[in-house]
Amino acid sequence: MARAAWLLLLLLLLGALARLGSARPGPGGPAPLGEQLAAAGAQFGWRNLSCPACRLLFSAVDLGVQMEPSEERLGRLAASVCTALRLARPAVCRDAVRLFEKDVVSAWVRSVLRPEEICGLLVGARCGHWDILADWNVTLPGAPKPPVVPPAPPPPGAPTARLLFLTDLHWDRAYAPGSDPACKDPLCCRGEPGPGGAGAGYWGEYGRCDLPLHTIEHLLQHLARGPPFQLAYWAGDLPAHDVWQQSRADQLRALRTLSTLLRKHLAPLAVYPAVGNHEAAPVNGFPPPYVHGNQSSAWLYEAMAQAWQGWLPPEALQTLRVGGFYTLRLRPGLRLVSLNMNFCSEANFWLLINATDPAGQLQWLVGVLQAAEEQQEKVHVIGHIPPAHCLKSWSWNYYRIVNRFEGTIAAQFFGHTHVDEFEMFYDEETLTRPVSVAFVAPSVTTYINLNPGYRVYQLDGDYPGSSHMVLDHETFILNLTEANAPGAVARWQRLYGAREAYGLPSVFPADWDQLIRRLQADQRLFQRFWFLLHKGHPPREPCREPCQVALLCALRTGRSADPRLCHSLSPRLPFPHIQALWRQRRLC
Repeated sequence: MARAAWLLLLLLLLGALARLGSARPGPGGPAPLGEQLAAAGAQFGWRNLSCPACRLLFSAVDLGVQMEPSEERLGRLAASVCTALRLARPAVCRDAVRLFEKDVVSAWVRSVLRPEEICGLLVGARCGHWDILADWNVTLPGAPKPPVVPPAPPPPGAPTARLLFLTDLHWDRAYAPGSDPACKDPLCCRGEPGPGGAGAGYWGEYGRCDLPLHTIEHLLQHLARGPPFQLAYWAGDLPAHDVWQQSRADQLRALRTLSTLLRKHLAPLAVYPAVGNHEAAPVNGFPPPYVHGNQSSAWLYEAMAQAWQGWLPPEALQTLRVGGFYTLRLRPGLRLVSLNMNFCSEANFWLLINATDPAGQLQWLVGVLQAAEEQQEKVHVIGHIPPAHCLKSWSWNYYRIVNRFEGTIAAQFFGHTHVDEFEMFYDEETLTRPVSVAFVAPSVTTYINLNPGYRVYQLDGDYPGSSHMVLDHETFILNLTEANAPGAVARWQRLYGAREAYGLPSVFPADWDQLIRRLQADQRLFQRFWFLLHKGHPPREPCREPCQVALLCALRTGRSADPRLCHSLSPRLPFPHIQALWRQRRLC
């Protein structure tokens, strides 16, 4: 019995370890924590456990963990199972366990996960209610929603603005040209060069590899020589994917090094960052602000405030230090909101304590948007993890907020998935009228099997009555096949422009909705989208009908776990099957 109880705590740790190198979850992300634990419980026969026995068992275990949480015992178990399941090499398993075990046990001890919740999950509803991730609602303002004015192109001759968007740089300090790009670890292209000069290229490599610093600096030098930008957003994920061996010192080195490089090459342009999930040590570990002491995120937020104080005003630095999010006025009529999307992440095990609007961030967002509406400001929202990849209740509340403030939110910008995609938002009444689109930009890093890339948005510029909406966007890449060829010169090149590539009259929400319909009907157009989705280096395995249905469903799904958003596609597969298919194609 005791071994079974320890297994539940072990599963939490293994869930964190199983994400070694996992950067690109599909729509809705991995199976929610409750589903993972329920499946494990069924596998080990816990459904045959009686309710009284379950409550007695877990009451004893909970008391034992509260009084004397045995991290050492848990670590030994986790390392053994990690090795047995071949999640990684034994040495990687051991290092990862050492990094994760303390925080996972602490999250369990602090959580409200108690015998009633555990038994409700493992034995059934007759024994208790699993509501750790139950639904909750933010409070929207009582003021009525202003009349909706459909977006329109700017008047002839109106100024435009160029917005640089960088995301997922993932600098690998140990990247070594010539090293093995097909190693057995979660991250490759490191270590000693192989025989004969073959292996990882100088500028980067296809495979489970991140980027050397000289490639990132080459990109910034290229940007400094090009046409000027009026705005720059930076959506996080600075360190590499060697998540089994990272320390806080490693993460701070990546933060300071890359912030310094951006300031050096892009100055005097201010860069407005968002917090990625890889900035923490261990990865994904972002406790809410009420967790104090050494296990809080104060070490990270304070370092960010110091690194970014030349870009952010004091009032933005204040909320950044508390919860990793902030707002500021970019210019008259335009406001920026940078969200800490780690408070919506299924991978953030600290949310076991309480997943109800962690840090009060969404209620804060409502207040910011309400004030912007009253002052007739437009708002850009940036973040790392796209909304459809969030925990269900967080995602649905964010969807409600976007609906209520569709006249205020001019654009949404995210990263995290490493590929080139978008997520649609529809009116909540009919789920047919497009109200917003979340642009998901491709990564700078190659991880996994991609060319390095970045995004430039063309915006409605500064003039009275400007919508500040996106008018077009362009994606640029460094073609590694060409750049790594003998005698070649590395060259960042334009891969495509959205309106040109897809024949769009504009890039307002209705245009992307129509594009999804066209992608469903036009196989040639879909294959072009698939090619561009992967920055010009698609997987060898083609995307056939089930894959296509899953991708188109993902593009329509701006909130997680809502099958109604895919009904208009008339899928022949059940929604859970569609989600499972896309999770399998995470390519990481």
